[in-house]
This record gives sequence, C-alpha cells and structure tokens, in this order.
Amino acid sequence: MEVIEKVFPNTSEITSLGKLEIGGCDVQNLAQKYGTPFYIFDSEHIENVCDTYNTEFISRYQNTQVVYGSKAFANKSIFKIILDKGLGADVVSGGELTLAILCGINPEKIYFHGNNKTEIELKLAQEAGLSKIVVDSFHELELLNSLSQNNYVIQDILIRLSPAIELDERTHKYTTTGILDSKFGFAIDNGDAEKAINLIESMNNLNLIGIHFHLGSPIFSIVPYVLGIKKVIEFLSQFKNLKLKEFSPGGGFAVPYTIEDKTPSVKEYAEAICNTLNESLDFFNMPKPKLIIEPGRAIIGPAGVAIYSVGAIKNIENVRKYISVDGGMGDNIRPALYGAKYEAVVINRLWDERPKEKVTIVGRYCESGDILIKDILLPEIKSGDIIAIPVSGAYSTSMASNYNMIPRPVIISVKDGMDSIIRKRESLSDLFKMDV
Repeated sequence: MEVIEKVFPNTSEITSLGKLEIGGCDVQNLAQKYGTPFYIFDSEHIENVCDTYNTEFISRYQNTQVVYGSKAFANKSIFKIILDKGLGADVVSGGELTLAILCGINPEKIYFHGNNKTEIELKLAQEAGLSKIVVDSFHELELLNSLSQNNYVIQDILIRLSPAIELDERTHKYTTTGILDSKFGFAIDNGDAEKAINLIESMNNLNLIGIHFHLGSPIFSIVPYVLGIKKVIEFLSQFKNLKLKEFSPGGGFAVPYTIEDKTPSVKEYAEAICNTLNESLDFFNMPKPKLIIEPGRAIIGPAGVAIYSVGAIKNIENVRKYISVDGGMGDNIRPALYGAKYEAVVINRLWDERPKEKVTIVGRYCESGDILIKDILLPEIKSGDIIAIPVSGAYSTSMASNYNMIPRPVIISVKDGMDSIIRKRESLSDLFKMDV
C-alpha cells in the first residue's frame, strides 16, 4: 500500500491478516486499549533519523553538532532518545530549557533561541550554565549584558541574523523567518547585523562566539541553504576581529506529508550545506567553525501518527461528505493554521484499498475551519471506523489546546512489539485544577 510505504514510520507494515502494525504493535488493538484519539510515536524511527543526521553531516564536516528542535515536540521520553544519540537541544522557552536540563542534556549542547526571552528565562539559562544563548534583538543584548555584569560572568552568545532569502510558495508565510520583514533576528540588508556585531564588541560581559540563521520551515529545496550560507559568510568576512567558533544555518528540513511531496534526502541537505560552507570559508580564508544543525520536524514529524474514531457522518448530496472524528484542531491545528495537507487510511478497512468516495475529514471542535483533510479519496467509511493520519509528530501535540474544554489526547511510544504511555491523557478535572 503506497501510503504506508511512503509516509508512515519506518517500522509500519500491513500484516498477512490485513492489520496495520507500527513498531510491531497492532494499531487497532492499541485503539481498543487506549481509546481514541491518541498519538503513536515510533521510537525506532526516531533513533534511525538521529543516526542518519549524525552520519550524513559528520562524514562531510567532522566538527558538527546535531541538535533537536524541541519546539516540534518536547517530551521526557523523546529527550531521552535525543540524549542517547548524542544530540543537543534547541530550546525556545524556560519550559523547554528546564525539561532539557531535567533530562540530563549537557548545557554545553543546549541552544537557547527566541525573539523575546524574558529576564527570568535568561537568569534561568545562566543559572543552568548555558553557554549558547542565541540573541535575537538589541533589547536582549542590553538586557543580557546587564544581567551578566550583575552576575560577574562573561556570557558566550551567538546572534541570529536574517539574510533575506526568499522561499518558494510551499513554505507558508507564517513559517518563513529568514526574510527582511520578520520579527526574528538582525537583518543584514538594513545594517542591523553590522550594528549588532559592532555593539557587542563594546559590551564587556558578552562574548560573540557564533552566528545563527534560520530561513523557515519546511524548506523543500537545498537552494535557500546554499544562498543563505554564501551571503552570511561573505557578510562575516568583513569583521576581522570576529572569532567565529560556531556557525548554524538552522533547520527547517522538509519531510513528505503526502505521497506527492518531493523532498531532498538528508544526504542531499548535508552535501549542499557542508560543501557550501567549506567552499565559502576557503574562499574568504576563514577558519572552520563548529557546524550546528537543528532538525526538529525532520526527526519527530514522520515518527508520529494520529489515531481517531469516526462519529457523525454528514452527506450533502452533490456538495460534500463530512466525516467527523473525535479529535481535530485541538490536537492538530496545523491544517487550520497553515493549510497543512495530510494522507489518511482507514485501518480497519485496509483489505479494501480501492477509494470509493471523496470525503472531508473534520474534527469535533466548534469551528468551521476545523478540517483535518479536505477532499480525500477513501474506501466507504462508517461510524466507528478508525482513521490513522501519518506524519503527525511535529507541531501537532506541541501546539495542542483545550479549546471547547476538551482534554488533550494520550501519547504512546512503540518499539519491538511493546507500547508505553509517554504522556497521559488529560482528565476533565485536569481542565479545572488551575482555576481559582
């Protein structure tokens, strides 16, 4: 079955009995055990992708550190895999930072991003011993320098630059970050980047050790990385006093969400980034810094699968057939927010691969925009059927909400025929416990 082969986790297969297994676990049995909706994460898939990123980049640029983009999905169990594979963590809040430290990730491998870090968060970072704070604004430079002075420390920092590289229409405008008109970073084109570097030289308690930029996500081509690296290295070459120890072109690596999606392989991303960096550094006779790579979606996205039960079915003749499931925008807002597209399979009807009707899969939330998949061809669906939506591991549960006061779903991991809960299902009482 093409959709299983192309967009489900690595260990997914259809058994001789027509059952879908992920990580050696029968998904239909899991639905009976845990109830729906729930999310499955394939631990072996995550491990394999971590290994691939390490291998492909380090083999081409030995001084590379791969760090996980935690905002895609931060969880103790996931961080344990990240730790075991030698990856660091890219965090964007005090919460993600605290979890990374709690899980034992070396502070030397934690990069603290964010366009508006609070004073409390910056103090937390310094108390944790972070040496990789990625500064995003003039306000943060002044604040961090003052905090460092008060704490009698010289704080190592990277700064985030914006190289104004345009992406194609496949990257949504809300996830395009490396352009001039962006809330992120110091722009090269308007002089802010040069001003920031010169300002840091006059600050006694900040030490600029590296440069970061991030173009957006997902990026379906290697070209923006090539253009971005060339532009940034050329810009940096004018600063003769800059001791560039670390360089990061960010993450944003694309994954296929549908069987039609064409994305570069990890090898192709690695070749483009490493070759361009080496060539650009050699051209300007600059020393070789540590390369920092930040895959988030690429590691966790394809490892996750959302599982729903079908409830109400509404057929408007000659207009549309709506299939309502017991989840939706509360656990995956990406289709409503970004127009994200997904595949789906009816796991209890895998024996009937022939699509019989065009349907729209919608959620249970009180919004007309609560649409998970619009106009997909599937076998005839009945109430009680179980629907699986793959590539749901990134930016779904991490952006989940309690809209309509609905508890967020349970999340489980699977490997070698074993399943375990990695985040409990919320109860109704959980929804009220913070109320006063």
